[in-house]
Amino acid sequence: MEQVDKHALRRFSRVLKEAREVEASDVHIIANLPPTFRVSGEILLEDNAEPWTPDEIISLKEALLTPLQKERLERERELSISYFHEESGRLRVSLYHRMGIPEMAVRMCNLSVKNREELMLPEILDHLAQRASGIIIITGPTGMGKTTTLNYMIDLINASRKTKIITIEDPVEFDHQHRKSIVTQIEVGTDTLDFAHCLRNVLRLDPDVICIGEMRDLETIETALTAADTGHLVLATLHTPSAAGTVERIVGSFDGERQPQVIMQLSATLLGVIAQRLVPTVDKTKRVLATEILLATEAARNLIRDSKMHQLHNVIETSRALGMRTMEESLAQLYRSGLITYNQAVIHANDVQSLDQLLRR
Repeated sequence: MEQVDKHALRRFSRVLKEAREVEASDVHIIANLPPTFRVSGEILLEDNAEPWTPDEIISLKEALLTPLQKERLERERELSISYFHEESGRLRVSLYHRMGIPEMAVRMCNLSVKNREELMLPEILDHLAQRASGIIIITGPTGMGKTTTLNYMIDLINASRKTKIITIEDPVEFDHQHRKSIVTQIEVGTDTLDFAHCLRNVLRLDPDVICIGEMRDLETIETALTAADTGHLVLATLHTPSAAGTVERIVGSFDGERQPQVIMQLSATLLGVIAQRLVPTVDKTKRVLATEILLATEAARNLIRDSKMHQLHNVIETSRALGMRTMEESLAQLYRSGLITYNQAVIHANDVQSLDQLLRR
């Protein structure tokens, strides 16, 4: 059995090497299919490769997991772990079952933190990261670079400020070395039970900056707002399609009796919301970032306090001079620059009619 596990690991290493060579963002290990890569947003099968057999995947699972991780996978039937590979660097390995057979989705984590220009991030993020307190939310669908943006902001703070940064991640995707700041990275499932459990105790650890890999539930959102309200800078992600919709989602997570308090907290602590989409380029060799930006100006705070969240989109449209922009404006700019096709702009737009109006101007 040990020899079989070693064979599976060797094959896994070869697959990871090829993934780095083709600059894949993800690798999928699926029973009865050859290794599958996500490159520039598209799924590609490895050419002339043998399919993974169910037994090979089971052997690979056995070789990758610790006894505690195996027990958790058996109990919960799905698991995400951080795994360090000597040649390919840090990976996020997500295991799940299909028809009783384990399969894997492997995220190829960045080997280094790229600069803002390479990531095509808006300059306003640099200014937001220097704030002493408040909450900054990065939002968008899965696989749209939210974790990459969080790591950029952590690295920026780490390089420029003398602070204590605590991250809560599931799992850790990039190792931050101590620079001007102390960076403590806590991994869910390894170092803590869950996000909410860790957040309940994190304020006792004397943090200045708290980074939450994902606000998954009501308790996590509530604790994040409380941390921001008590003088900490909170960076967090949420799965919502738009910046304005993010505010509605947060408030709507609470029942009617608690919403007034949440609205006051959010209106007082919100610094900004950045919604992200990674869009394939015309030649499909890479993906470029489109962003929607909502900043917590006095006008935006007033709308939140008055529970008029549906009007926040209007604030974004009329505040371009302050650094705000809609997703459609960002997509239109990428299209006019020749970086993306019209079809891709339409696919990623929240409002196709608004996009067409911008392109006709």
